[in-house]
Amino acid sequence: MSETRYALNGMVCTVDHLASAAGVAMLDEGGNAVDAAIAANAVLAVTAPHMCGLGGDLFALVHDGTVSALNASGRAGSGADPGRLRAEGLGRMPHLYDIRSVPVPGCADGWLALHERYARLPLAGLLAPAIRLAAEGFPASPLLAPGGEFIGSLPGAGDFAAARRAGDVIRRPGVARALTALGEGGRAAFYQGEFGKGLLELGGGEYTEEDLARPNADWVEPLSAEVFGHRIWTVPPNSQGYLLLLALEILAELGTPADPADPRWAHLLVESARAAGHDRLDVLHEAAAAPLGTAAARRALVDPERRSPLPDAPAGPGDTTYLCVVDGDGMGVSLIQSNASGFGSLLFEPSTGINLHNRGIGFSLTPGHPAEYGPGRRPPHTLCPALVTRPDGTLRTVLGTMGGDAQPQILLQLVTRLLAHGQTPGEAIAAPRWALGSGTGFDTWRSAPVVEVEEGAPWADGLRERGHAVETVEWGSNFGHAHLIDLLPSGVLAGAADPRALIGAALGR
Repeated sequence: MSETRYALNGMVCTVDHLASAAGVAMLDEGGNAVDAAIAANAVLAVTAPHMCGLGGDLFALVHDGTVSALNASGRAGSGADPGRLRAEGLGRMPHLYDIRSVPVPGCADGWLALHERYARLPLAGLLAPAIRLAAEGFPASPLLAPGGEFIGSLPGAGDFAAARRAGDVIRRPGVARALTALGEGGRAAFYQGEFGKGLLELGGGEYTEEDLARPNADWVEPLSAEVFGHRIWTVPPNSQGYLLLLALEILAELGTPADPADPRWAHLLVESARAAGHDRLDVLHEAAAAPLGTAAARRALVDPERRSPLPDAPAGPGDTTYLCVVDGDGMGVSLIQSNASGFGSLLFEPSTGINLHNRGIGFSLTPGHPAEYGPGRRPPHTLCPALVTRPDGTLRTVLGTMGGDAQPQILLQLVTRLLAHGQTPGEAIAAPRWALGSGTGFDTWRSAPVVEVEEGAPWADGLRERGHAVETVEWGSNFGHAHLIDLLPSGVLAGAADPRALIGAALGR
């Protein structure tokens, strides 16, 4: 069960209590929500390499009276050659152990962009808690420790060799050096420094010095939709965030039963998600116009009582971390940062030991596809932070989740519980979930997905009766680590961290 925590002067929710504590410490030092978010994410880059880190990408939404959106996702290197992969007999991007699925990581560029626009405190100070943990050591979490023996045997990953069980101490001196360089020397000290030089060597021609010199963070126009008497915000493509908005618009036309335990409730949400996402593989790319405004046509594809014969063309684990912060002045940050799959590509920059994401798995190898792998391109992205405002434009909620392709589906359930049913953050976060499941967590729309229902959920039989293929899955295994902070009309902050994360924490001041 997830308890709702309350605070008056600021709150930080993350997957790790060490990161939440670092964020609150920055608020105590006079920092704002962005300062706290950077500090918390930096700690996670050290303590949660199975989810995120300096070798991954970042998206964020910031509310400071208006909503701003940041896309800090990396681009494929100048050596990207889809013809070479096709000549090797590949029909899809390689999932693991292949540098070609590693776009230039955007995380550090994201922190720098956020810091330049909003922060109050020096970057070196924001990174200091993470540097201390990397240099002096931190206890392995219950989610990190089980992979230590295997991961520690990989080239460049010796930091993890000592991790066997939760509580074993891990030190990451190379990450401490990289964070110190970033804090003291800025972008060039990271992307052209020890990490950048190692990445060029590991790339073997995949990247050029010019690729690493090009910033990966762009301020972009956010997307929004009005449902349940509120406006829901997310980031535009190359993010899949539009799927959340489109599914909410479809659901608003369908209506929802009063009781979320009703199997028809799950059916309508599942069908809304399927109608929104069935063509995702064809339409999602970095230059795409999100197909908002098509809700009525897509609603016509849905049978309110039976599984609709939609042309399914994907959800599951995915490994990412989400965090959110609201400060005492009401500034809110919704930030998501990821390796894509677990430790990512299972390639490690050999000098710093930073593990590299495999976000390039989102590229297509179909000739001429708008998301085809190629130099300087950004891949389609699962990451989709969310934010809710009231009719007068004031901040209501910051929320998000990990979960690969399932992210908009999980957020669909949380937003509906929070806004349509009036549940508290703790109730909404702890409630059972469903997800469209197949394959690796990044394959949902490649085949007709099974509806995975979390153990203990009340919908399985009712969904089967409506024509869905249903699989009951162990609690917490494929259903994200979601966090949210709700700003109550009284000005009190109400937040909850996902118990599925085991050591997540919503901390306030």
